[in-house]
Amino acid sequence: MSAEQRLKDRGIVLPELPSPKGTYVPANLHNGILYLSGQGPLLENGEFACGLVGKDFTVEQAYQHARRTGLVLLSAARAALGSLDRVEKVLNVLGMVNAVPGFGDHPKVINGCSDLMVEVFGEAGRHARAAVGMGTLPMNISVEITAIMAVRA
Repeated sequence: MSAEQRLKDRGIVLPELPSPKGTYVPANLHNGILYLSGQGPLLENGEFACGLVGKDFTVEQAYQHARRTGLVLLSAARAALGSLDRVEKVLNVLGMVNAVPGFGDHPKVINGCSDLMVEVFGEAGRHARAAVGMGTLPMNISVEITAIMAVRA
């Protein structure tokens, strides 16, 4: 089943891709590899989730933030490729969590994005990954995630 069909069947609606907050592009396609810039948790109300995981947000809430961030990454991929059906494989995800000192559940948080990639792309959504903690993130967002994808011509 195609990625676009999986989105439709599951009722998943991708958010509008936010404008870059700096001098970069949301996606860069080179030699069949799509590099996606870091995105944050754009909520359904159009605002970003801002605050510290472990203080302002629970692991479960931050998991949902990572899922929302994954949706933004998919929006960036679709904008660059025209269709998510061109994605051959999700290669790598780097998830950064804005967390309180001593927080250790970064992988549980970033699973929100990883689980979404598998839901949308099936086995092709399984990827290499790092999930790390940060002392701060831009705009104080709770998570920031980048991804690298192999693309069909």
